[in-house]
Amino acid sequence: MNVGVIGLGSMGMGAALNLLQKGHVVTGCDVRAEARAAFASEGGAVAASPDAMPLDLEAVVVFVINAAQTEQVLFGENGCLARMPKGGVVLCCATVAPEAARALGRRIEAAGFQMLDTPVSGGSVGARAGTMTVMGSGSEAAFAKAKPVLDAISTKVWRLGDEVGVGSTVKMVNQLLAGVHIATAAEALALGIRAGADPETLFKVISESAGSSWMWQNRVPHILQGDDTPSSAVNIFVKDLGIVLDQARALTFPLPMAAAAHQLFLAAAANGQGPKDDAFVIRVWQALTGIDLPEKQ
Repeated sequence: MNVGVIGLGSMGMGAALNLLQKGHVVTGCDVRAEARAAFASEGGAVAASPDAMPLDLEAVVVFVINAAQTEQVLFGENGCLARMPKGGVVLCCATVAPEAARALGRRIEAAGFQMLDTPVSGGSVGARAGTMTVMGSGSEAAFAKAKPVLDAISTKVWRLGDEVGVGSTVKMVNQLLAGVHIATAAEALALGIRAGADPETLFKVISESAGSSWMWQNRVPHILQGDDTPSSAVNIFVKDLGIVLDQARALTFPLPMAAAAHQLFLAAAANGQGPKDDAFVIRVWQALTGIDLPEKQ
């Protein structure tokens, strides 16, 4: 299958490499020359802008940051859809508000293409391993067209119905939990450090106790290694929890836990940690209390 992947970041690069390894003809698109060079070194074709993608793409997988960027790479001055054959499928993988997904779906379908609302989970590790979970919604025809792509990049595809926007709704709930769990894990570790517990021992004990969570086990090691290289950044949760809270406000629905976590990620971003790994929201407590965090190993 002739596939384009727009956005060769931590998730998009993994998806593009898996598509390549599964025998698809893949063109990766990214504004960053270093990302294009990295994909080209693996044997993939590259494009510096969406309108430089091949003319015969059957599917486009979009791994950009938000709805505005998704719209821009598809319909903007340098967008790719003007060059694609009608009937191709677009997989929109960014975390966006449900209404934004629905609006994109209407526009994509009006232009003569099929859309799947396909936010993903699994992080950069899952993307590289081809084991992402896809929270997908869209028509049967779109799922059928996109099946080779989905098979290459994921091990679990949740088909959540025919209506675009349901996938984004489920991903929004996932991000609420993920953001709260990361912030709570950081808070708990910071308290333990301040109270005098050895952080390595604390991590091991909690990992085998009822207080553990997937985020505790996945993110706390980043802190213990002092490695703030982002697999997912603080700024991602500033955005994603913002989407959660906007949706809740529209529904007159209280979300005190999500609101508190959002404030912590905002505080971390204000402290200069926005581009850093999201586990380093813990630096909010470091700034407030002066705790010592492990240095990079």
